[in-house]
Amino acid sequence: MHAAVVSPTHPRTVLPGLALAAVLAMAALLLGRWLPLIGGPVFGMVLGLLLRSVLAPGARFAPGIAFASTTVLQASVILLGFGLSLDQVVATGLRSLSVTVVTLSVAFFSAWTLGRWLGVHDKLKILVGVGTAICGASAIAAVTPIIQPDEHDTAYAITTIFLFNIVAVLLFPLLGHLLHMSDPGFGLWAGTAINDTSSVVAAGYSFSKAAGDYATIVKLTRATLIIPVCLVLALVAAIRARRQRQLDGSTRQFSLRRIFPWFILGFLLASAVRTAGLIPTLIQPDLHMAAEFLIVVALAAIGLSANLRRMIASGPRPILLGLGVWIAVASASLLMQWVIGQL
Repeated sequence: MHAAVVSPTHPRTVLPGLALAAVLAMAALLLGRWLPLIGGPVFGMVLGLLLRSVLAPGARFAPGIAFASTTVLQASVILLGFGLSLDQVVATGLRSLSVTVVTLSVAFFSAWTLGRWLGVHDKLKILVGVGTAICGASAIAAVTPIIQPDEHDTAYAITTIFLFNIVAVLLFPLLGHLLHMSDPGFGLWAGTAINDTSSVVAAGYSFSKAAGDYATIVKLTRATLIIPVCLVLALVAAIRARRQRQLDGSTRQFSLRRIFPWFILGFLLASAVRTAGLIPTLIQPDLHMAAEFLIVVALAAIGLSANLRRMIASGPRPILLGLGVWIAVASASLLMQWVIGQL
């Protein structure tokens, strides 16, 4: 008799790797509570990288690690939608939209041009550009299933983004006071120029409560731009796949339905449910904690999948790319505020 073939997504198959990623995530969240400046997501990825480097998990862990770095990652993005009320950010979002659009454009343009000059390949340029332009690790998590980069590229991009998040939390409030910025002015600067939501909140409230409130709303508005960005990337991927099929002479038909980021629709639906008031206030913190935990699980799995030796072999160019894009975005935000008189 032949042994039954077990699906790679069967619970029995994914459990070992998923459990390993979850254990690392719990340790990472504890470390993140102890050192909030670094945060659980960074610790999750770092712990995964360290374990992979010291004691690489065996083949039995591979399906669960792959499941955590894709399916769990998408689930975390959907859960993040429950924390974003669409009507909550309309007024502030409209006021900040011009600055947000400019900084988004600057991020992608500088990532592409500087990345070409540094010799960084396309997928890593996109990851760094998206992470800097929108919302750090969450944005990288959202586009990863679409562009399908190597795991070490995802880990490298997240490491780069969080490095400058830490610098921003320390540097932005000091610069804001030196520049005698207003509370809304600093909130708009932090909300458009700092990558990760937690770092935006930390920097904003370090400046003042009013600045923190303003920065948080701007950041939530900025986070919604992940939807059109993902759709554009999915369309580009579809066009490239069709061209490749024509060059190869393949008869296999390409379906946009296969590559469409359906989890983004889940994100929209979650936001709509929150906006409609269907989420009891009592469980909103629990949903936020669940989203935070799942994204740390996914990042731990990405760390477990990454090849640290290949990352080291990539050299300092991705870090230089992240630095250049970050400086360009922060400068563009300040310049736009000066032009429209919102400093």
